Amino acid sequence: MEAFLIDNYRLLTHTVEILAAVTGIFCYKKYRLTAAKYFIYFLVYLTICDFLNYYTVYVRPNKFLNALIGTKFEKNYWWSTLFWNIGAIMFFSLYYNKILKIAVHKTIVKYAGYAFLLFAIIYIALHFDAYFYKFFPIISILGAIVILLCAILYFIEILNTDKILTFYRSLNFYISFAIFIWWLIITPIVFYDIYFVYEIGKSYIDSSFAFLRRFIYLFLNIFMYSTFTFALIWCKPEND
Repeated sequence: MEAFLIDNYRLLTHTVEILAAVTGIFCYKKYRLTAAKYFIYFLVYLTICDFLNYYTVYVRPNKFLNALIGTKFEKNYWWSTLFWNIGAIMFFSLYYNKILKIAVHKTIVKYAGYAFLLFAIIYIALHFDAYFYKFFPIISILGAIVILLCAILYFIEILNTDKILTFYRSLNFYISFAIFIWWLIITPIVFYDIYFVYEIGKSYIDSSFAFLRRFIYLFLNIFMYSTFTFALIWCKPEND
């Protein structure tokens, strides 16, 4: 079973990812007057970007992107960092700035997002060559802090309002729950990425770590996107 899951990692990940995006598109009419419509846009954005992320499959001899072999773009670290480690964090900071009600909370989330973006730009500029060959743990960790901050502030607000009585019908609750769990579990893994290093022409991969890492990502991706799909169908639009 484990071997089947790992061998079909891409297929399973794309399946649940596309399912969430397609579900969002079909449910768009229901959420078009709420902030949730931006979340649907985000799901479509993730699906497109994740497909582009696999351009490395064609960076092979006799493949149409073989010209990239030996260049900085041979691997997709730069793209993953851009669309996910930075792009996803910025989306959620802007999204929670829309759905949070308390002014102080909105301000905290807004400036946390801006501070993260500024730091990421400066850090990448100072380590520009490494940007193409590895992930930056510091960016992943700071991004996780922003995400957890957004989710925690949202949970605090619903605990202090009547929304706690109907939280189980709130799309934003399921979004917050899913991303909180995803980032909480994934973030510690970045400390072990020293066992997963690439340089032009050679790579250093601990096979046991690579297997465990991929299995964890697969499990959490299925959990997160399945939660999004269920929530889009089950929940009622909220008056934002």
